[in-house]
Amino acid sequence: MTNISSGSILDGAVQGADAVRAVIGGARQLYDRQDFNFVGPWGDNSFIEDYTAEVRGTPIGAVHLIEFNADGEAQHIIVNYRPLSALTFFSRLLHEKFAGTPYAEHYLADEEA
Repeated sequence: MTNISSGSILDGAVQGADAVRAVIGGARQLYDRQDFNFVGPWGDNSFIEDYTAEVRGTPIGAVHLIEFNADGEAQHIIVNYRPLSALTFFSRLLHEKFAGTPYAEHYLADEEA
């Protein structure tokens, strides 16, 4: 089984269950708060989370779509953040958080716009 996470905050995709858990867990560790607007099933084999979080005083909206395989296991997670200014700020923080790991390359470095 291949687990994949992709979305607006990532350059490329993160593959493998451990890698997906690491990047999602790392992102949530940076949240100061998280308020859910909607959580529930989406279609026959998907689940959606719509929430607003705050990271170092910056509000950021998120929609995560989780697609399940025939065994009911998460197969693909699409992570989208908004607005762009918050997304780039958050991406730089994640680049710092994952410095020295293979995950850092998926996020913006300070010198990137």
